[in-house]
Amino acid sequence: MFAAGGTGGHIYPAVAIADELKVINPDVQILFVGNQKGMESIAVPSAGYEFVSVPCFPLARPILFSPQNLLFPYRLIKSMIESWNRLKDFNPRIIVGTGGYVSAPICLTAALFRRGLNKLVIQEQNSVPGLANWVLSFFADVIFVAFPSSVKFYPNKSRCVVSGNPIRLSLRQYMSKAVARMHFFPRAAKTWDPESRVVVVLGGSLGANSINIAILNMYSEMLSEHKNRFIIWQTGVEAFNEMESLVKNHPRLVLTPFLHKMDLAYAAADLVVSRAGAMTCSEILATGKPSILIPSPHVAEGHQMKNAYIMADLAGSKVITEDELDSTTLGIAMEEILGDERQLAEMCEKAMKSARPEASAEIAQYILSLVKLSATTVKGK
Repeated sequence: MFAAGGTGGHIYPAVAIADELKVINPDVQILFVGNQKGMESIAVPSAGYEFVSVPCFPLARPILFSPQNLLFPYRLIKSMIESWNRLKDFNPRIIVGTGGYVSAPICLTAALFRRGLNKLVIQEQNSVPGLANWVLSFFADVIFVAFPSSVKFYPNKSRCVVSGNPIRLSLRQYMSKAVARMHFFPRAAKTWDPESRVVVVLGGSLGANSINIAILNMYSEMLSEHKNRFIIWQTGVEAFNEMESLVKNHPRLVLTPFLHKMDLAYAAADLVVSRAGAMTCSEILATGKPSILIPSPHVAEGHQMKNAYIMADLAGSKVITEDELDSTTLGIAMEEILGDERQLAEMCEKAMKSARPEASAEIAQYILSLVKLSATTVKGK
């Protein structure tokens, strides 16, 4: 049973692990549990897995001073009762929580009331654990973390396994840069030259207003000055209509609300400009891409800022804070990287060396070994 939801950063790692479990053992039975109103209710069935819901309620920030949190204990008990019913019906051998408030009631119920009947595993994508995973780590049999520096944040350090983040299978398969570029810019296919550079701009599925504005104020000048420059710009669903109304059509610009073919986008890219979500950072490493990261200041526990500076150490990523971001700062950073062939090569090499592309397979193997160990123990008794 996978407890995953809230954001793609929690859902897609769980799906990647589930996919690997199916590859290793096609007979394994998998059930996802999440919020009926969350994106997991669409994303999980689309990935081919059964999905059921339990009522889930996030903690408001600031935790101690938000009046709506007074009802949280009652809501948590309600969620745990429904979680118990889901656990009893499916009777999983192992529960995998990938973080966020959605995973808390299922994992907590399994840990407190089904001890001995199942194993509990959590997987943390960020460099520093979120509140839910930190609490659940006290009960977990194994804690999968993305970075070696993350281990120090957990009380049960001996239960931590540094695995990297599970990456979607499509991103781990080889994709020709020429084929990927042809997908986005078919008219330019015959005129590509070795000096052509593709910039991929990502702001997450909902977009990032500050990144959109910075790109809006510089894209035209950049494309005008550099005839071999191309941009793939994911605006986010909520911002697309506004950006589309302000951006002029250009043969070397692709404007889209959401990138459904991330494998093609990464394959086409020479430089990625992005927020610093944990999964995006891991995908940048796995695909070996130079990057400029603009961490969101609005993410709980300052995860993105910490992720960004770890990426700077590991892969040489350029970090621009929200306060520093404008079209001039971003433009200068892009020119410094794209105009330096040696720097591009070094950033690619560092990213590839720091990647853990087999993370999902390793986690899946470990999960199956826990189940087998549990079965052996039961038989021994």
